Amino acid sequence: MRVLVTGVCGFIGSHLAERLLDSGYDVLGIDCYLDNYSRELKEQNLKILERKSNFSFLEDNIISLNIEEILNGVNGVFHQAAIAGVRASWGKNFQTYLENNILATQLLLEASKGRKIDKFVYASSSSVYGDSTELPVKEDSPTVPISPYGVTKLGGEKLAVLYHKNFDVPTVSLRYFTVYGPRQRPDMGFHKFISSTLRGEDIEIYGDGEQTRDFTYVDDIVEANILAFEKGRNGGIYNIGGASRIKLIDCINLIKEISNKSTDVKFCPVQKGDAKHTFSDISKAREELGYIPKVGIEDGLKNHYDWLANKVEVV
Repeated sequence: MRVLVTGVCGFIGSHLAERLLDSGYDVLGIDCYLDNYSRELKEQNLKILERKSNFSFLEDNIISLNIEEILNGVNGVFHQAAIAGVRASWGKNFQTYLENNILATQLLLEASKGRKIDKFVYASSSSVYGDSTELPVKEDSPTVPISPYGVTKLGGEKLAVLYHKNFDVPTVSLRYFTVYGPRQRPDMGFHKFISSTLRGEDIEIYGDGEQTRDFTYVDDIVEANILAFEKGRNGGIYNIGGASRIKLIDCINLIKEISNKSTDVKFCPVQKGDAKHTFSDISKAREELGYIPKVGIEDGLKNHYDWLANKVEVV
C-alpha cells in the first residue's frame, strides 16, 4: 500500500507519516519548506522519517508539481499541507494562504479524479466554526469563520465535498481541534508557554485566560487519520477533538505544576480571528470511525513539556 502525505515535514504530517511507516505503508512525502517557521526544525522531523527504507521524499510545492504523475501507483492521500495560523492570515499574507490552502487542494483533488484511490483524507480545522455560541459544535453547526485562515480551510472542505459528489473522489475531511504535543510549531500556544517557562521568562497570553479550547493530542489526531482512511464515509466530515476542553489559564497552571516553576503571566490584548471558546461534539467520529481520544491534557502536556525540555536549544 503506497500513500502520499503532504506537509510531511510538519508537526502533524511527520507524526502521521511515522505511524504509517511503522504500520508497513510505503510513504511518499511532499514538503516545500515554506518559511512560516524554521526549516531546521522541519528537517529534524524529516531525519526521523528517512531512517525508514519505505519512505521517499520530494521537496517541492504542490502547485509546481506534476501531480498526475506523482499519484501514479498511490492508493491513498493524506493532505496535511497548509499554511496554518489564524493571526498571520490577514493582509498581504492572504495570497500565500489562498495558494497553499485552496489552490493546492484543488490541484490534488483534480488529479485524483478517475483514479483507484481508497481515500483522500483532508486536514481541516475547527476554525471553520468561528466564534460559535453553539457548544459543543456538531458537524452541521453553522460554519462562520472569523479569520482568513478559517475561510481557506472551509474552502478546501467545500472542494473536497464537490469532488466527491461530482467525480466520486473518496474524500473525508477531519476538523482538527487545537492540536498539541511534541514537534508542535513554535508559533503555537503550548510551545510558546513551555519555552517561556524553561527560559524563566513571563508567559504571554492573549486575552484574560478565561477562553477555553478543546485540546487534542497529536497521537489522537494521527489515529483519527488512520481510522478515516479505513472507515471514513466518502464525502464525510468529522470533528476530531480531544475531550479536553479547558481554560487557557488552567493549562498554564498545569505547566507550572509540571515544571515546578512559578512563572509570571503577562496578559496581552485579544487578537483578531481568535475564537473565545472551542468545544467539539465527537459523537459522529466515535460512532462511524470508532474514534476515542486516549491522551488527556495532563499526560499530553507532560509529554510536550518533556520533549521541549530535552531539546538542546529551546526555540
